[in-house]
Amino acid sequence: MKRGNYNHEYHHKQSKYVVKEYSSSEAVEERYEHKTRVHVQEMISAKMLDKYVREGPMIRGPKFLARLRSHTVFEHTPVKLFCTVDGFPMPIVKCCSTDDTAQYTVVAGNNHGQASSQASIIVKSNFFLSPNFSAAMLPKIHYTKINITFLEKFGPVFATEGESASLTATMTLTPNLANLQPEAQWYRDDTRLFDSKWVKIETGRGVTTLTLPNLFKDDEGLYTLRMVTKGGTAEHSAFVSVSDGPPPVPGAPGAPMDIKIHDANRDYVIVSWKPPNTTTEGPILGYFVDKCEVGTENWTQCNDHPIKICKYPVSGLFEGHSYYFRVRAVNSHGISKPSRMSDPIAALDPTEFAKLHGKIDVVVAEGKPPGAPSGINASETDRTYVVLSWKAPAYSSKAPMWYYIEKCLADTGAWQRVNTQVPIRSPRYAVFDLAEGKQYKFRVVSANMYGNSEPSEPTGPIETQELKGVPSAPGQVISTRETDTSVLIQWAPPKEPNNLIGYYIDQCVKGSKDWTSANHKPHKSTKFVVSGLTKGETYVFRVQAINELGLSDESQESAPLTVKAALTIPSSPYDIGLLNCDGHSMVLNWKKPLHTGGAKIKEYYVDKRRSGTTMWREVHIPPLTERLYKVEGLTEGAVYQFHVYAANLAGLGTASKQSADFTCEAWTMPEPGPAYNLTFTEVRDNSLVVEWQKPVYAGSGPITGYHVEYAKKGTSEWTTANQTAVSHRFFKVTGLEANTSYIFRVRGVNAAGVGMASMPSDPVYAKAVAGFQEVSCGVDEKSGDIVMSFESCQMNEGSQFIWKKDYKEITDFSKGVVIKTEGSHSKLIFKNADKEDFGTYSVSVTNTEGVSSSYKISAEELAKMLALSYDIRHPIIPLKSELAYKILERGRMRFWLQAEEISSNVTYKFFANNKELSGADPNKMGHDVSTGIIEFIMDHFTEENEGTFTCQITDGGGKAQSSLVLIGDGKRAYVPSLGLSLLHLSTTGPHFSEFLSLQVGEDCSVTLVCKVNTFSLKTTGVYKATISDDRGKDMSQINISGKVFEDAINKISQLAGASAAELVINCTVIEPMEKDKGMYSIMITDPENTHKRKLDLSGDGQYLLTLICSLFQYRGKVVGGLPDVVTIMEKKTLSLTCTVCGDPKPQVSWLKNGADVEPDDQYVVSLDQGKFASLTIKGVTMEDSGRYTMIVQNKYGGESVDIVVSVTAVYHKLLDLLRAVKCF
Repeated sequence: MKRGNYNHEYHHKQSKYVVKEYSSSEAVEERYEHKTRVHVQEMISAKMLDKYVREGPMIRGPKFLARLRSHTVFEHTPVKLFCTVDGFPMPIVKCCSTDDTAQYTVVAGNNHGQASSQASIIVKSNFFLSPNFSAAMLPKIHYTKINITFLEKFGPVFATEGESASLTATMTLTPNLANLQPEAQWYRDDTRLFDSKWVKIETGRGVTTLTLPNLFKDDEGLYTLRMVTKGGTAEHSAFVSVSDGPPPVPGAPGAPMDIKIHDANRDYVIVSWKPPNTTTEGPILGYFVDKCEVGTENWTQCNDHPIKICKYPVSGLFEGHSYYFRVRAVNSHGISKPSRMSDPIAALDPTEFAKLHGKIDVVVAEGKPPGAPSGINASETDRTYVVLSWKAPAYSSKAPMWYYIEKCLADTGAWQRVNTQVPIRSPRYAVFDLAEGKQYKFRVVSANMYGNSEPSEPTGPIETQELKGVPSAPGQVISTRETDTSVLIQWAPPKEPNNLIGYYIDQCVKGSKDWTSANHKPHKSTKFVVSGLTKGETYVFRVQAINELGLSDESQESAPLTVKAALTIPSSPYDIGLLNCDGHSMVLNWKKPLHTGGAKIKEYYVDKRRSGTTMWREVHIPPLTERLYKVEGLTEGAVYQFHVYAANLAGLGTASKQSADFTCEAWTMPEPGPAYNLTFTEVRDNSLVVEWQKPVYAGSGPITGYHVEYAKKGTSEWTTANQTAVSHRFFKVTGLEANTSYIFRVRGVNAAGVGMASMPSDPVYAKAVAGFQEVSCGVDEKSGDIVMSFESCQMNEGSQFIWKKDYKEITDFSKGVVIKTEGSHSKLIFKNADKEDFGTYSVSVTNTEGVSSSYKISAEELAKMLALSYDIRHPIIPLKSELAYKILERGRMRFWLQAEEISSNVTYKFFANNKELSGADPNKMGHDVSTGIIEFIMDHFTEENEGTFTCQITDGGGKAQSSLVLIGDGKRAYVPSLGLSLLHLSTTGPHFSEFLSLQVGEDCSVTLVCKVNTFSLKTTGVYKATISDDRGKDMSQINISGKVFEDAINKISQLAGASAAELVINCTVIEPMEKDKGMYSIMITDPENTHKRKLDLSGDGQYLLTLICSLFQYRGKVVGGLPDVVTIMEKKTLSLTCTVCGDPKPQVSWLKNGADVEPDDQYVVSLDQGKFASLTIKGVTMEDSGRYTMIVQNKYGGESVDIVVSVTAVYHKLLDLLRAVKCF
């Protein structure tokens, strides 16, 4: 067989051969002992050679990376020798020496070789222990204490399998000594971590980083960094959560984890693991175990059928070969991804390691069989196997020794040899294929080429485990507050643990059924901190217990708990400042604690003492609620110190640092004292707004303004932000550098000059809050309210929206100002806005990282929004058609209009000459929602009903109005020959001009008479008349067609011709020409007669025509200036003005709906210079709508002009507002 070329067929043949030899009788074993030994050595050599080829770079002999160092020490002084050894498999280290002062040797070995290192220890006599020496002669040793302050700490990490994660902490060292650097130690669940394939650690220059390059659920846990120094330890911890990655198929379970190898031997190992959580997946049906030989990538499945417990013995391994193992879970949906592979393990007989490292003493004595083993016990029991271990006999031969194991049921004496085919060389072996829940006895026989020993003393009855099932459900689950994003969970262990492995914790938002895993790796303790929760959200929790068989039932759900930080006492106030002193009292101010402890600061307490003394005394008995206090009863000229406590619901915090020395001397300077309580809002990358309180000490005169100064953090170069003092107590500072820290201070100004600077503020970092939004302003499309809206990007427990106008909090809500807040959204609503509401409006959110914004409303913008608000609150319903009419039969009149859209709640009214019409019988009034038509049917319309008809509609907040004027033609009063009234001209279709009436003749006859308006071909047909009473009825009819119709037409023609008037002149030609002379005539012919009318316009007629036309041009007339239709809003003044002419100067009169307009305070009629006529209506109302007629006439004639006026509602303050706008 060639070197490096492994032959499996050869291996099996040799194995069979060896098996035959070891299974023969004792005589055969002695006969073939030499041959067996030769074959075994050849087989081991071949396999070991193959192992080197396959494992490649993994296999290496021992090598000392750091060798032993020699030491010289005093007597009775302890000394430690250190060395570092590398190799694979892991070398076994053994050291030896004969005397204390000697050369010490360390030997490291594995099955690939040995290495050694030596060091000498020289022991000297200890002078300090002599009788003449005392401890006082020794100098006292002071260790340098290094204080470690974490600048940046790593927080909880939530990642998914396959991703990477890094935990980094930066720190400062005081003092920072190059030769005394702390040691960074990283732990996961109290297990120390070192550099490996799965973990990378880097430390140096105040930074330490742990990197997990390829996450598995095995990496989940509580990670702790311990910085170890001579002076102590500084540590920080955070939880790393690793959830399941995407499954190979939907619904497949997560991968198992924590693969461990137990009881490795020459041909088997026992693999164990932990089951995954199945919160959202189906139950686990079993597991597959895979193996892969080191140096290859060929994974093979070890079990044909899924196994249900989390432990499996893998047999059939090749001795001397190294393997990796992994596990996959199976459920009804499919197979999970494989777990992280185990560390490599070599299949070697444990005795190989013992011999390699000299743990077995070999005594040369030939020719005797070995003694009997002793101390047999079961080191591990399972359902189907038992791991036995025993004490090897004292062996005194160079011949190889092996063991046979025998078993029998406890209640029988039928011993049966277990390993008939495989010789056992180590005093530890697993017996497989046992019955579950049965009791067995075991004994061991040792053997060599010279024979077998007597059997050992049998063990007592050893019972294999019986499958008891999963654990019972855990007990009561209790949740308590921890931080803003975490909760502490505690629970009672299950009453039936059944080889408990750990617990899985699930979480769920109250009211939902969306359960998620809080941990993805079994947790061993009965308490767990659930991290990554949403602040302010309410959760419930449950727990499941785990063993090798799977998960228990869920525990009962915990009581709902809202996530928020547990209450603690506040930190101390700081920066105590002096604001005023009158020689007997001092006014103090201080900054509030940086940490409130999760509750509002309720009280402050102030103590004082004389400078140079140690006794502190309270200066007030009732606690303070404000950060401003006047300390009275002080001694003039004395020097005082103060400190302040803050208190919340959790208790009294620690005292602040004592103040500077304050001398009680009256302030007399003319300039103002310092401002105080500087606050900052609207922090952006290049700007912020600073606010402050006015100085307590004003100086010799009133404060007229303020200057704001700023400087970069760490510098003393102050810059004045405003060269001109501002009178208000807020200012927007611009021109800042992004991502830079600044400090600010404020100085008051009066007539005497610039006063004292305020205490510098805390550093403010010029950077906008991530995700910030600005205030938006607009008019609500439904209500017409002016609304300012703000959405906060942060909300914490106790967060409130504070709205201000010109940076003064809005507290007066009597004028219709409303603040409405829902969740993270707040609105400032103006129900009754007016022109005084312009200004700068700001909002800030408490308990956040400075979330704030502002919006400035100018007077012009406010005017536009008020106009839009009015339009929204008083909308006009759009009309498809204006008010129209139609004459129906029997003298009825239909008035109607059509809107674009109306609802079922629409209301409407009809008016005639400003009087409301009733829709009661016989009139009718109605509407159709589908078409938008609104109609009114008047039962009987006569000339008395002439005038203005109006329909007013209201639908929700919308209104509409439409008017129609039905009156006679105004011109007929002056030119009667122009014809019929508007009513008659507008009537269409056949109808009765006079309805049925009763006439009684002289002969007592009764005649029913009616009159038809038109008579034409369209009126031909059969006309019927019916009379009836309680005695019966009778009907008469006439067929008006043919000859009857022709006779009627002829009769009408005769009457029309006979009644025709003489021709008259109606001037239409302004300047008659010569050609216009002559005789004009008209012939009216009927079937019987011809009627002729004529007019002579020659001679005298021509003169008459010329005279009439020349005089007609001097008549009164309107030159222009009046519109046909005028629409005007209510409360305005209407002026109808035009130019008139005529010779002599015409007279002007005005009519409204045919009635004279009587001049009064509201109606003003004027005629200026005889040519400028006007009608002025002051403060028009809805009643002023209608048809207005201006009549112009003199002795030669005249004319009239109609104007339709429609008045709509108007916002009565809009004119005042527009005038006010012009003033700004």
